[in-house]
Amino acid sequence: MIRGFPVEEYRGRLARAQAGMANAGLGALLLTTEPEIRYFTGFLTRFWESPSRPWFLILPAAGDPVAVIPSIGAALMGTTWINDIRTWAAPDPEDDGISLLSEALRETGGPVGVPSGPESHLRMPLAEFERLKQASGLTFMDDRGIVARCRAVKSEAEIAKIAESCAIAGRAFARVGEIAAQGVPLSRVFRDFQRLLLEEGADWVPYLAGGAGPDGYGDVISPATETPLAKGDILMLDTGAVWDGYFCDFDRNFAIGRATPLQRAAHARLIEATQAGLAAARPGARACQVWRAMADIVGGTDGAGRLGHGLGMQLTEVLSLTVKDLTELRPGMVITLEPCIDTAPGRIMVHEENIVITEDAPSALSPLAGPELPVI
Repeated sequence: MIRGFPVEEYRGRLARAQAGMANAGLGALLLTTEPEIRYFTGFLTRFWESPSRPWFLILPAAGDPVAVIPSIGAALMGTTWINDIRTWAAPDPEDDGISLLSEALRETGGPVGVPSGPESHLRMPLAEFERLKQASGLTFMDDRGIVARCRAVKSEAEIAKIAESCAIAGRAFARVGEIAAQGVPLSRVFRDFQRLLLEEGADWVPYLAGGAGPDGYGDVISPATETPLAKGDILMLDTGAVWDGYFCDFDRNFAIGRATPLQRAAHARLIEATQAGLAAARPGARACQVWRAMADIVGGTDGAGRLGHGLGMQLTEVLSLTVKDLTELRPGMVITLEPCIDTAPGRIMVHEENIVITEDAPSALSPLAGPELPVI
C-alpha cells in the first residue's frame, strides 16, 4: 500500500472547494485545524498534540493554497505540494502570525469563509481571531459547509487507506486470545491490544475503549480498570487505529470462558441489526432511515442516541445515524454501523462495523463478524 497521495488528488480537492467558493461568493477559505489542513496539503505530523502554536492554510478562490505556519513546520510542509509557505518564529506573544496571515488574506480580497458547522472549531485564540479581523479589514463568515461536503465523500485512494487500517485492526482482533483470559486485568488487555495493533502495522492508536463484565458492560468510554476478567464476563474492545492518517473504528465482543444463552442472543441480535443497517445503507437513503432499520431490531427509541457516524481522517466525522439526521447518503461516504442493546439493568452490548456507500450495495471495510459470540 502506497502512503500519501499524488498531487492530482490534492488538486481535485482544491478544485471542488473553489467551485463551492464561487457558488458562495467567497474570496478565500481560512483553515486552522489538523484534518482540514492535512486534507488539502498532505501535511501529516503528530506535532499538533502541542497547543502552543497556531497553523493556518488559505484556500484562495483562484490559484494554489498559501500556508502561513510556524517556522518549525517549514521543512515538512516543503515536502508537500504547497509552494507558497510563509513562516514566523512561533510562539510570538506580540504577533503570533497575525500580520503574515492578514497580509496573505488581503491578497484574496475576501470575504473569508471559516468552517463553522458541526464538529468544527477555531484552533486559534478568540482574541487573536478578533485581531485578525481588524488587521485584515475583511469580512469573515461561515464557509457554507464547503469543507465538510468535500471531506464527506472519499476518493478511492482514501477508501483504500481506511480499508488498510481496518485490515490491521482485523488481524489484531484475531489475536485477542493471546492477551485476554480469565484473571487478566482489563488494563493489561488494553495495553496489550494496543501492542498487537502496532505489531500488525498501525502507525499509532489514538483511541481504544471497551469494557468487561457479566452480561455486558456499563458504558463504552471508561478507562480500563485493574479488575481481572472473570469467567462468564463479556469483553469488548473498540479501536480507532490509524494508518497513514486514516482511522478505522470498529469493535468486537468476546465471552470469557463460557457464553450464556443471554449473551449469545444479544450478540446475534446486534449482528442482525448490523445486517439491517447494511441493507438500508443505499445511496439516496437518509441517515435517519439507516438508524431506524437498526433501532427497530435492538429496541431503540427516539432517544436512543446515534447508532453510527462518519469516519475517515477523524475517528468521527459529521454524519450521525440518529433519528434527526436527514443527511442523504452518497457513494464514497464511509460510515460506521453501531447498534447497541440493553442486556441487563445498567448493562449493554455494542457492535460496530465500517462500511463504504457505493452506487449499489455498501461494501464492508471491516471484516464483518458473524452471529456466533466468540469464546476465549
